[in-house]
Amino acid sequence: MPILKSEWLSRMDYGQAWELQKKLVKEIDREERSDTLLLLEHSPTYTIGSDRHPEHLLYSKEELARRGISLYEIDRGGDITYHGPGQLVGYPLLYLDAVGLDLHQYLRNLEEVIIKLLADFGIVGDRKPEYTGVWVGDLKIAAIGVKFNKARTRRGFVTSHGFALNVKKNVEQDGFQGIIPCGITEYGIASLEMLTGTELQVEAIGQQILPYFTEVFGYSIPIASESLNSLAKLKQA
Repeated sequence: MPILKSEWLSRMDYGQAWELQKKLVKEIDREERSDTLLLLEHSPTYTIGSDRHPEHLLYSKEELARRGISLYEIDRGGDITYHGPGQLVGYPLLYLDAVGLDLHQYLRNLEEVIIKLLADFGIVGDRKPEYTGVWVGDLKIAAIGVKFNKARTRRGFVTSHGFALNVKKNVEQDGFQGIIPCGITEYGIASLEMLTGTELQVEAIGQQILPYFTEVFGYSIPIASESLNSLAKLKQA
């Protein structure tokens, strides 16, 4: 059974985390690193995926600056979404061999991890056939957007980007009003705190999700990797 390295990075600027992902993807491709799951929070950020619908950003550049929200056009699939404090972001960096590869199933597996976590709280998570992500009724609680990086040294792909699970109540209040999330106008946004009425900590939810991730993706119990939350290490890359 393969081993998964896991790392809680606390709060990290989006650009810094993106560069870290690129670095680790190369290391995994070269078999210098085991598959890795990064768990973290971001400073307030909007990211626009490869669908490229800038009209779904409702704030001007001036308003973004006033609110302290960063904006990135990035290389994952999907439309625009928000990342910010109170949201658990997971970046699985996994090697997927080309033999029998089902890229759609990878997305369904990410959804399944979150659905299993929600069940711990008595929440029934579900899918909508026309959209990627996890829903509770007509409220979206987790967004998913990934990139499959073609491996250079072996067959297959290394994944990057991943999922964003709304934990704290402030998430839907703070960031989503400035965008049309994923271009979807007919549905709303939910968080774990909103649905449970209980105060929760993002890092604790990150710890709670790990067993489900290893179960769904077939890893042994994850091991904590060496500290990655170091700007010095990024500058040396």
